[in-house]
Amino acid sequence: MKNIFLFLALFSINVFAQNKNTIIGKWDLEVEINGKKYPSWLEVKQSGNKALVGYFVFKSGSARPISEVFFHNGIIDFSIPPQWDGLNYLHFQGILSKGNLTGTILTSEGQSSTFTGTRAPKLIRTSSIKWGNSRSVFNGRNLQGWKSSDSRRINQWKVENGVLISPKPGVNLITNELFTDFKLHIEFRYPEGSNSGIYLRGRYEVQVEDNYGRDPESTLFGGIYGFLTPNQMAAKKHGEWQSYDITLIGRRVSIVANGIKIINDQIIPGITGGAIDSKEGNPGPIMLQGDHGVIEYRNISMQIPE
Repeated sequence: MKNIFLFLALFSINVFAQNKNTIIGKWDLEVEINGKKYPSWLEVKQSGNKALVGYFVFKSGSARPISEVFFHNGIIDFSIPPQWDGLNYLHFQGILSKGNLTGTILTSEGQSSTFTGTRAPKLIRTSSIKWGNSRSVFNGRNLQGWKSSDSRRINQWKVENGVLISPKPGVNLITNELFTDFKLHIEFRYPEGSNSGIYLRGRYEVQVEDNYGRDPESTLFGGIYGFLTPNQMAAKKHGEWQSYDITLIGRRVSIVANGIKIINDQIIPGITGGAIDSKEGNPGPIMLQGDHGVIEYRNISMQIPE
C-alpha cells in the first residue's frame, strides 16, 4: 500500500512538472518595441502524435495560423508569413523556464523586439449570475466617462443629438469604468465601406463593418476578430441603425445582432489585435475603435452582476 501511495505521489509530481514545462496551451505575451510595450498572444496545440501547431496574434491584425512549432529542451521556435505589415516572415524564438516565456521576435518589418509571457487564465465561472439593472454608460450629451486612447493626439470624437460620432479616422474611445462580466447593448451606424469595432474588456474585438450580403467570416460583421465566425450574416445595409446585444461571462460570449443570435455561448481563445493589453485576468473597459472609418454609436447600456 505504501508503494502505491509513493507511486501516486511521484506520478502527480511528474505530471505537474510536465504541465509546468510544456509549451502546449495559451500564452498572454507582452512585446517591447522601441521602448513601448504591446500586447500579443500565442496558442500551441498538439496535432497527431507529436507535431505542434498553433495561432499567433501580434500587436495588430488577426490570429495567424502557425503550420509548425518547434519545441525542444525548453526552446520554442516558429516562423509565419507577413500579414498587414512588412514583407518578411515574422520569426519567434523563446525560452520556457519555470512556467514563464521570454525571448525575441524578429518582425515582418525587420525589427528585433523582446517579449515576456505567462499562461493565459481560463476565466471559468462556476456560480450562476444574477444581473443588476441596465444602466447607461453614455449620457448622450458629452464625453463624460470616456477618454481617448492616446492623449498626445487630438480626440476627434464628439456628441451631437444624443449620438457619439467619430467623423474621421483618429483615436479610439475608452470607458473610464472597468468591467468583468457584463451584458452590453449598443447601437451603431456607418456609411458605405466603413469599419469600426467594439472591444470587450478592451481586449476582444467584435467587428463592426459594412458587410451586408456577404458570407460570414470571423473578421467581418459580428465576428470576434480572427477567432469566432457568426452563424449568419446579420448586417443591415449601410446608413441604417443597427444593434448588438453582447453577453460576456469569463471567456464565453453570446452576440445578438439586429435581433438575430449569431454567436451562442462560444469561448474566446485570446486577445485580438489592437487590444489595450494582454492581462486577461483583469477587468477592462469598453473600447470603441475610431482609427479606421466614420462611425456613430448611441444607446450604450450595461448590466453587470449584482
